[in-house]
Amino acid sequence: MSIEAVNTLVKKLTSAQVEIIFYDAFYKSISKKIKISSPQTFSSHNEINKRADLLFSIGGDGTLLETVCYIRDSGIPVMGINTGRLGFIPAVSVDEIEKVVDAVLKKTYSLDKRFLLELKMKGNYFSDCRYALNDITVQKTDSSSMVTIHASINSNFLNSYWADGLIVSTPTGSTAYSMSCGGPIVMPNSDNFILTPIAPHNLSMRPVVISSNDTVKLEIESRNPNYLISLDSKSESVPSSIALEIKKADFSISLAKLQGHDFLSTLRNKLSWGIDKRN
Repeated sequence: MSIEAVNTLVKKLTSAQVEIIFYDAFYKSISKKIKISSPQTFSSHNEINKRADLLFSIGGDGTLLETVCYIRDSGIPVMGINTGRLGFIPAVSVDEIEKVVDAVLKKTYSLDKRFLLELKMKGNYFSDCRYALNDITVQKTDSSSMVTIHASINSNFLNSYWADGLIVSTPTGSTAYSMSCGGPIVMPNSDNFILTPIAPHNLSMRPVVISSNDTVKLEIESRNPNYLISLDSKSESVPSSIALEIKKADFSISLAKLQGHDFLSTLRNKLSWGIDKRN
């Protein structure tokens, strides 16, 4: 996160007489570095619902992924400003902040709907926010042995993965961990899940693309009594006896984007497609 970018955004919004509400923990970390009188804050999704017209996320993909549990089904769109290194989701650069605010005030931006994954499992894990915009990942907890993941789709057995783990990804997350493990890049408006194994022992195991209307069930065997499950950037250690059910959430989130910004240009820029590095 760039404090210069935050200051630029705050100054621009303040000059336009826009009421700003900060995430409480974020404001406390930057309060001595910005100038704003009588700031308002929120600390949970209940405190921001119906109070905001748009949420700015300043950082990389990880920062934007954290907004999922704040906005949930409120319908508040998210405008991502990228101050990270790669960042596929927040496509707006810090050089475009003033342009972004003008577009927000004039309502000339567009909305890109992205669906979420929902996790169902026993126990009080991940509190009451079991949603993921990028992916839900099952992994081994140590470096010694693989896990065996029995995967079923709509109660029909698919495969037993002998691997370090398995990624269940949305199209949004297809350019994240799944891509790093050899998964396909999928267009954001595709209505699919991607199942990508992590370092599978059987080389015939390949990523599988399924319908987002399907329900995925995972049962895990491990020499270790626990396995690791991650929802985007949140992780917890879970007993191997607990099975997982993954399906499409009942609501989606809206990513705000400037006119002229599109996924294909983001791909070319972020992955340096068309640039011959041999010279």
